[in-house]
Amino acid sequence: MSGAPVFPGATSVSELDVYEGVAPDGLAGGTPHLHTVSAEAYLVIAGRGRLQTVDGSGFAEHPLEAGALVWFDPGVIHRVVNEGGLAVRVIMQNAGLPEAGDAVMTFPDDVLADAARYRAAATLPGADRPDRERLAAAHARRDLAVEGFLALFDPDGAVDRRQLARLHERARALVAPRVPEWRERWRAGALATAGETGDRLDALEAGRDPGLATGRVATTLPAPAFGMCGRLRRYETHPLTSKETDA
Repeated sequence: MSGAPVFPGATSVSELDVYEGVAPDGLAGGTPHLHTVSAEAYLVIAGRGRLQTVDGSGFAEHPLEAGALVWFDPGVIHRVVNEGGLAVRVIMQNAGLPEAGDAVMTFPDDVLADAARYRAAATLPGADRPDRERLAAAHARRDLAVEGFLALFDPDGAVDRRQLARLHERARALVAPRVPEWRERWRAGALATAGETGDRLDALEAGRDPGLATGRVATTLPAPAFGMCGRLRRYETHPLTSKETDA
């Protein structure tokens, strides 16, 4: 609602039940992807699994079990592997940007090189379609991204630095046209929130009221969606637009 308090830190939170369907390489779980400007955190609520990551230092796996908390910077490719009942709370920086296309999936290079092909591969059927159809499409999208993810590795299992650099180049090209709109979201969201904190500190330091009487309470209910890594219940803590997707 307009004028509602901003969710803490201009972040967002979602409930995630990681997909149990098995990808072509025999691992169950989500779609490998990266974010170009937003950091992300996973707080594991139940089940077990692994988080596979690729960054400038190479490949790594991080165990996931109830109580574990892992977070990572923009640019880190991540893939959630479900080893049984994996349920996660996802905290995203820059609420609104991930939903507006900040995430780039690791599709094969020929798909990443063509914005129209990428968009077609990334888009799922709408909420008016049967659940089974949407789940099948989410699995197909995941499988295509796994194909591109596996292509990042040499036969000996090491990360191919040239392939990784090409993926980063493709990701930059895909999102660059969105930057002006993202900048407006950032100015109205995370930047404005940080600025408000500075204003409150200035007021307190000067002995003035920082606006304590103007504080209000806000609530929201989760909206179900098929995300990249599983079934989401996204808490809509920021204004949504028609450009947003089930990322």
